[in-house]
Amino acid sequence: MEIYQDLKNPKSQEFEQLLNNELSKQIIEEGKVIDGTVNKITEKFVFLLIEGLKSEPVLDINELKSLGILDGLKIGKKIPVLLEKIEDKNGEVIVSASKAKKIKGWDKLVEAYEKNEPIMGKITSKCKGGCIVEHIDTGSLMFLPGSQISDKPLKDISHLMNEPQKFALIKLDKIRGNACVSRREIISSFKKEDKAKIIEKYKVGDVIKGAEVKGYSTFGCFFNVNNELDVLVHLQEISYSRVNHPDEVFNIGEKHNLKVISVDKEKLQVGCSVKQLSPDPFEHIENYELNKTYKAKVVKIMDFGAFCELEPGLTTLLHSSELSWTKKNLSAKKLFKIGDEIDCVITEIDKDKRRVAISHRLTKENPYETFEKKYPLESIVNGEIVNKNDYSLFVKIEDTEIDAFLHCNDLTYFNNGEEELAKYKKGEKIKVKVLEIKTSEQKIRVGLKQTYSDPFDWFKGKSINQTITVKVISTDSKGLIVRPEGCEMDFQIKKSAIAINAADSRPSRWTGGELLDCAIADLDLNKRKVVLSIKLLEEIDKKEALEKYGTEGSGKNLPFSSLSEDLKKKEEEKE
Repeated sequence: MEIYQDLKNPKSQEFEQLLNNELSKQIIEEGKVIDGTVNKITEKFVFLLIEGLKSEPVLDINELKSLGILDGLKIGKKIPVLLEKIEDKNGEVIVSASKAKKIKGWDKLVEAYEKNEPIMGKITSKCKGGCIVEHIDTGSLMFLPGSQISDKPLKDISHLMNEPQKFALIKLDKIRGNACVSRREIISSFKKEDKAKIIEKYKVGDVIKGAEVKGYSTFGCFFNVNNELDVLVHLQEISYSRVNHPDEVFNIGEKHNLKVISVDKEKLQVGCSVKQLSPDPFEHIENYELNKTYKAKVVKIMDFGAFCELEPGLTTLLHSSELSWTKKNLSAKKLFKIGDEIDCVITEIDKDKRRVAISHRLTKENPYETFEKKYPLESIVNGEIVNKNDYSLFVKIEDTEIDAFLHCNDLTYFNNGEEELAKYKKGEKIKVKVLEIKTSEQKIRVGLKQTYSDPFDWFKGKSINQTITVKVISTDSKGLIVRPEGCEMDFQIKKSAIAINAADSRPSRWTGGELLDCAIADLDLNKRKVVLSIKLLEEIDKKEALEKYGTEGSGKNLPFSSLSEDLKKKEEEKE
């Protein structure tokens, strides 16, 4: 108590000085940036002195080198560090100079963002969607979106890499610690005053000559005017005809005249039109007639056809399907070039939908109609195989451009159609018969086997249950392969149709070359179906014998093992 009562006492003054020194020390707290004094420098580490800590914090030499503060480092110099842990499990102090720099840099970015001030940075690398910008003062990394690099599209940004320049902070996420910058905003701010003076020169109704097509979008086309202003022509202002995308009408680099239809001084925008430079052709569309030939100018060639102009402002699509009668998916590039004037026939006029459809092939004679007149059905014509697939051939008919369709089933009467197809090659010449002509569908079907006599005609005049003589060609486990005398076709007699008794239904009873009688079990000339049976012939002969020889005794002399039993059944039925 005496010490505090007498402050002039030397002991009291000494205590007061010690107390003030202790209170003046920096606050030691984890997560705070504090200054450390370099106390010792070795080959791998730098030791710091921070009053209030039990031990000396250590920094890695490589960390300081990456931050660019190793050069000129000496004992006594202060380094800001982030105190991560006052004491870890090993009793050591954990600090970081790089994290301290990042935190201090973030504070500067926040300050610049709040004051709406530009910052100095340099583009260090490219990334997905844009570039990475390094803040020159603090080394903090920020994201530069691709749309914010410049006010006009740039194919190459190599001249901007690692060059110090100004950027505007447009977004700051304090929670995640992310920053987004814009170079475009800096450029635009300088151009804004100049752009306002340029727009003052334009008025609604003015005609701009020689504007260059700069780029497309789904809603319109951008034009560059005298290298000082970009203007938009909306999709609806491109043509009086329907346009799905600007690239259907314009090519990059082309020059066109434009009419000014709007001027917005606040947004610094000028709206223009191409179609309003000419009168609306749909107001006198009645001057055009369906199915009549007109001249059209090719103005744009696409993969799917060509855009043609019947008159200024009246553009229509000539689809690739309307280029030729015979060639499918023909490219307009092979027939026309931009500026060509071609003949076309108007096939549709829809004033409400403002649409006109045209055809080029209708200006030429339909080769399918000519073919039908020259080669009616059943005509035999010469052809050349020009293509084939897994199930058919395509045959070019002589003196025409038509490729006729020949199915594999129409190649032969005898073999399997697909096997027969393998025998034919491109370039081979064959004779075919015209089987079908569909002029409206542009299809012609031909056959090869129809040029020969049909071996199935042998069965004309034959009937079911009729007896015929056949020659055994071969045998297998399934039955017999036989050929009727005088016929060129082979047929199968199934094992089940060889004999009444199962024991006699053995194909091995024949070796080939034998003649035998059989009956026609089924016959359909339209479906070209024939079923032959030896068993049926036995049944027919057996029935005739029963009707002719109605007593058991007479039946004993017949060459049928089961006849006596059948006669007994018949007698029982009579009783």
